[in-house]
Amino acid sequence: MVSWKGIYFLLALFLGSFFGSIFMLSPFLPLMVISPAWYRWVTDCVVATWLTLPVALLEMVFGAKVVVTGDGFVPGERSVIIMNHRTRMDWMFLWNCLLRYSYLRLEKICLKSSLKSIPGFGWAMQVAAFVFIQRKWEDDKSHFEKMLDYFCDIREPLQLLIFPEGTDLTANTKARSNEFAERNGLRKYEYVLHPRTTGFTFVVERLREGNNLDAIHDITVAYPQNIPQTEKHLLNGNFPKEIHFHVQRYPIETVPTAKEELQLWCQKRWEEKEQRLRQFYEGAKCFDATGRSVIPPCKSELRVLVVKCVSLLYWTAFTLGVCVLLYTCSFARWYFVAVIVFFVVQQKIFGGLELIELACHQYFKRQQQIHATKAKST
Repeated sequence: MVSWKGIYFLLALFLGSFFGSIFMLSPFLPLMVISPAWYRWVTDCVVATWLTLPVALLEMVFGAKVVVTGDGFVPGERSVIIMNHRTRMDWMFLWNCLLRYSYLRLEKICLKSSLKSIPGFGWAMQVAAFVFIQRKWEDDKSHFEKMLDYFCDIREPLQLLIFPEGTDLTANTKARSNEFAERNGLRKYEYVLHPRTTGFTFVVERLREGNNLDAIHDITVAYPQNIPQTEKHLLNGNFPKEIHFHVQRYPIETVPTAKEELQLWCQKRWEEKEQRLRQFYEGAKCFDATGRSVIPPCKSELRVLVVKCVSLLYWTAFTLGVCVLLYTCSFARWYFVAVIVFFVVQQKIFGGLELIELACHQYFKRQQQIHATKAKST
């Protein structure tokens, strides 16, 4: 049954992303054709303000408890984050961890391309330059290559979240994973799916070549109660009471360089996840009895509380303010409609704002190369 809590949560997130895309992000779009690097920094900061909203709602309104154990994060370092995909919402719940241990503006996520078409959410993801994939390596490889090279060129200190399993854990996906295990003589898993290592190894190798990778963060996520498998579960008010993250940090110097060894390294991490999750769910439902990480969070709980309070107040006031503005100001209504049309049309024609941003960068890069060639010839 639909819950008022679920309606409030999803409506608050939707209106925040919808109005935020139109009135907070779109004014900065022209900066893309002037300086893609500056555009990336500014819009990352703006998007990060919205990412605090689901954190605030989950913890302050719905009482979710977040527990982070293991190594933790070195604040601001460039990393690839690999995580088991227990639910379709894991990527959003991770923000509760990153708010404490890192900087939300650094995170980029690999997501299926259909999500970019969602009004509000998808538009903001395009502006944030999330990496949208088709889940077909033949189609995704070139896009991965261009996006990763772009981040390396502008020295973007990103933390890229990828799900090597490719999809969330359900009865159907587990059955397919077990079939894969049988065909390849592998062990069957109960709590994770067998990872797909092609994309993972490509990402690590490409960022390594671009000197834009400091570490790999291997995160295991678990929910001792109320596992919200899909958005529908959230709509029904089935919010997680606790979210546990166990973080293992691997400095890039300790990670294999050979492709085959890197694939085996990833598979080994998933073997460990299976064992760790088995102990979690069949035991005391905690990763570490201390409930703390080795590296302390870069923000105190008081600071996190202030951020959450400010986020709730700001986004509530912003959403109500935009509604009043649209009701009272005809220019705002025309602007509102024009930006919506722009978001829809640009995706139909160009495929998304992240692709336009990439094209702008490639144009500036070619111009620099031309000028450099002319300078050498003279």
